[in-house]
Amino acid sequence: MLLEEKNAVIYGGGGSIGGAVARAFAREGAKVFLAGRTRTTLEEVAEEIRFAGGVAETAEIDALDEMAVDPHVDAVAAEAGGIDISFNLITHPHEHGTPMAEMALEEFTRPVETAVRTTFLTWRAAARHMIRQGFGVILAFGGSGDPMRDYYLGGTQVAFEAIESMRRQLAAELGPHGVRVVTLRTGGVPESLPEGIDGREAIVEKTIVAPTMLGRAATLEDVGHVAAFVASDRARTMTAATANISCGALVD
Repeated sequence: MLLEEKNAVIYGGGGSIGGAVARAFAREGAKVFLAGRTRTTLEEVAEEIRFAGGVAETAEIDALDEMAVDPHVDAVAAEAGGIDISFNLITHPHEHGTPMAEMALEEFTRPVETAVRTTFLTWRAAARHMIRQGFGVILAFGGSGDPMRDYYLGGTQVAFEAIESMRRQLAAELGPHGVRVVTLRTGGVPESLPEGIDGREAIVEKTIVAPTMLGRAATLEDVGHVAAFVASDRARTMTAATANISCGALVD
């Protein structure tokens, strides 16, 4: 198994992408610590993992709260004997469909502020432990991409660009300590979109599937598989890098 005896903290572990990654990590032998604001969804994922024979624990944590993130990570490290993997997959607030010229300042900056704050807090908490132990992997999700004409993303892409800048800086700082930092980039995962949103099928086809070179989009299972590989020692040469799983929608 790729992640046998590894300890992984997953923020947003009750969400669609976070849950998929958690299940993949557990299948590969990792002990997963699911953190998020909604205990019910966290427990649903944890129960699936336990039913399949994996090990999962949950904690109700707001990843924007410094006074919650640091003690939680310290407790996990003390209990498990260290932290091998940290992956922040919380949902960022967003206002899509409104041109920037018509958008309120708060609507534009909210996703940027959320992304930067939660990324910094969770990465810093994990990095402190990984530096001491001399190894570890910090993963990011999203990555940069080209803007789409006639589709107004507000501050969302700016937020992803900020995370990418942070990833490059952190990789440079943590490399000498044996810690890797990698981003998983997708062009969108259809299964992660809520079923009830207006025009869901058209959005998926036009903005996610149509731009790909393979004529299909990444699935949640695809994301989990790649995340497990990147977090494993088989990818030990990967840092300050992105793993492109966009089916060709994003060209390197």
